[in-house]
Amino acid sequence: MTMLDPSVCGGLPPELCEQLMLEQEELIRIRLEKRKWGREVTIIEGLKMDETRLKKLAKELKSKLATGGTVKNGRIELQGDHRNRVKEILEEMGYSPDNIVIVG
Repeated sequence: MTMLDPSVCGGLPPELCEQLMLEQEELIRIRLEKRKWGREVTIIEGLKMDETRLKKLAKELKSKLATGGTVKNGRIELQGDHRNRVKEILEEMGYSPDNIVIVG
């Protein structure tokens, strides 16, 4: 954890302050990528979390979407075109709709 200037958060606990700062910076991009044989893959980028939390989120998304996928290079890859549904699920999980962008 990084130390934050107390004046920035107006007396909030440091953990809550840091979470708020991350949410303001985080811009989640959801895009579709075509792979060989015409297969489509939904790519979710911009999530600022460690590998363990990213894998946990990927597992939950795969379960809700009934699809396969993986975590590679700090991004989640899901088999198929799930852009709109992924955005809905992330919003239900508490991510700000303003910070989620569907590209393309």
